[in-house]
Amino acid sequence: RKRRLPALSRTAAMLWLCHSLSTTTSSDAALNVAVITGTTRTSGPPRPIVGPRVASFITKALERRGNQVTVVDPRHVDFGLLEKPYFAYAKSQVPEGSMRELYDIFEQADAYVTVTPEYNHAPSPALLNILNHYGSSTFGFKPSAIVSYSQGQWGGTRAAQALRPILSELGCIPVSAMIHIPMAHQVLKEDGTIVVEEEDDEDEEERWNGYVDRCFSQLEWWGNAAKQHRAHVDPYEQSPAFTKLPAQRNAPN
Repeated sequence: RKRRLPALSRTAAMLWLCHSLSTTTSSDAALNVAVITGTTRTSGPPRPIVGPRVASFITKALERRGNQVTVVDPRHVDFGLLEKPYFAYAKSQVPEGSMRELYDIFEQADAYVTVTPEYNHAPSPALLNILNHYGSSTFGFKPSAIVSYSQGQWGGTRAAQALRPILSELGCIPVSAMIHIPMAHQVLKEDGTIVVEEEDDEDEEERWNGYVDRCFSQLEWWGNAAKQHRAHVDPYEQSPAFTKLPAQRNAPN
């Protein structure tokens, strides 16, 4: 004889099931993704300049998966080297122009993708300058992904590794899968599409799409999970942003 569950337990189980269904995440759900690039060069060597190619390739890959993409290009940013970050201003005193505009883009984004070349084993100074103008109160509780590239054989991997702790400190935790593009000038055409040299090698584009999809599927999974959870819980309620002094980080004396 089957034992019947008490009515309260059945109700609780039904409520749990409804909640689970209503908060199920899907990598197919569109996200608002901010792609932050790191190239400011207008001349070489090395030639050609591949940063815009990589940015176009990444943008197309994200849009192919149904996401909405906003590209933040340091060549079109009107603030200079970091002197005073966004969060150091009173809201009414934030300068007009890029500082306000980028804050709105970052605030509205569900996820971030950083695209960097490698300078002396480090990320692009232009990319870091943009990131350092804002803080975890802007980027926090959202995921990020790292894309690196070079015209050499390593694809900017050392720059990518150096970005991981920076993005973690900003609160936009990077997903485990990264995208590295070595010999980018040979991999990508000027319009950001994959170079296919041999007629019998048409699956080259498919291989690259599969490679980037692994990273972006992780980004979308965490992006959707965080987006839906933020709709129910204010993440800053128990983990408020630091707004005064660095000493706020200190352990109690």
